[in-house]
Order: sequence, then C-alpha cells, then structure tokens
Amino acid sequence: MPPARTDLNAFATDLAFRLPGIWNSEYHHHAAYKDQFPLAEQLWDLGHVDWVVSEFVLTHDAVLHGPGGKRLFVTDRPPHPHQFVVAPLEPDDAHLKPHHLVGVTEPNGIAVPNDPLRASTRIARRLLPRYERALQAVRRNAAEQPEPPHRPAPPQVAQVVTLTWYDDGALGAPYASVPEEARMALYAHGFQYHPHQAAFLLPAAYGEDGRALRIQAVARRLAEQGIGVNLRHAAPTTTAVLPPSRPAAVRSHHR
Repeated sequence: MPPARTDLNAFATDLAFRLPGIWNSEYHHHAAYKDQFPLAEQLWDLGHVDWVVSEFVLTHDAVLHGPGGKRLFVTDRPPHPHQFVVAPLEPDDAHLKPHHLVGVTEPNGIAVPNDPLRASTRIARRLLPRYERALQAVRRNAAEQPEPPHRPAPPQVAQVVTLTWYDDGALGAPYASVPEEARMALYAHGFQYHPHQAAFLLPAAYGEDGRALRIQAVARRLAEQGIGVNLRHAAPTTTAVLPPSRPAAVRSHHR
C-alpha cells in the first residue's frame, strides 16, 4: 500500500505562516482536470514545476499571497508523497504588460519536503531571492518602456521596382518599369538585360539560394536609395473555355 500523501491545505497554511513577511494561503480543489490550467498558465517556470503541471492530473493546489504582490504556487510532486513543488506565478499587475517580461529569466520553482519549517527555509534561501530579482527586472522594464515596441510603418516611396516570378521560372522586371536610378543596382547584383524580352532577368543558373541572396542585396541597395521593392507572381494566364457543343441530333429513319 503506497504511503499516504501529506495534506496540501494544512501544509500550505503552515508554510505561509513560516515564510518571511506576511503571507496567507488560498487552497483550491479541482472538480475537473481543466481546473488546474488557469493557474498553470500563470506559472513563472520553465523547469520541473512546469513539467509537473503539464504531465500530471492534479486534484488541487494552493497559492501563497505575500508582500509586494508575490504569489507562490504550491502543489503535490508526483510520485513523491512526502514532497511538494513550489513556483512563482507571473506578476498580477494591471500596469504590467507581456512585453515587460521579455528578456527576464524565469525564477523557476523548486521541490520541497513536507516539513513546513524545512520547506520555508529552502524557499527563503533559494527561491525568494531570484523571484525578487525577476520582479525587479520586470518593473524596471515597465518603467523604461511602458508601451510595446511596435514597429513603425514603412516610409512612403515615390519609386518602386516590382520583381516578378513568371510561370516559366524566370525572375525579373520589364525594362520600362524599372526606374533609371535602379538599373545599376540590378546590374551590380547579377540581373541581365534581355533585349528580345525587353526585361531585366536574374539567371536561373544562380540557383534558388543564390537568387534569394541577390534579391535581398538588391532590396537593401534600393532601400538605401529610397526606392521600394515588391516581389510578386505573374498573373495567371487564363484560357477561355468554350461551352461544350450540343450533341448532333440523330435523325430517325423510317422505312
């Protein structure tokens, strides 16, 4: 018979009493498997605790609420009946936004024994200091960059080169559509002028990778000149389909 597991609710309550500062415990019983996910999605952990909540059905958990908005997630550690796992939860602050957590190393959780005194000592020494450092980093990010770093819209350009992938695999642009200021850039990066097609074409001999590199180089060069670059597929050619002819009437022969 497997050993009885230590009661989580009693453990979390005693643990909260022994942690430094003022903490209180909030116990949750899971009526269904899905009930464990709302808190699991807030875990500030990419290690063992994240693995536990993603691999096991947990019938309950507890959250310890502490000073400065700190929150610790506590639950069983399967299959160790005399241990629990404790991990920080992400800050629950309306002023913080997802981009404030970018670049901040997860403080991650730890396994602790079912003795609240020993567990509180381990948490105070190992977990709370790195949790505090992570919180300070997030708050520093929020102070330095309150709003998300959205990319600005591209500048308006007066001239554009449109490179076209043609159905036969050719890549290029009609000569007349290329601004005069852009032609030397095309020549410099391997495009060739074909008079009989009246177009600049990039030889297929460069291969797909070679052509891709040359397109990127052309785009950078023309961007420096304030000329935009588009890449498109040729419009599909459509052939008119004639309606099916009506079957010829079969004459009946009378004797």
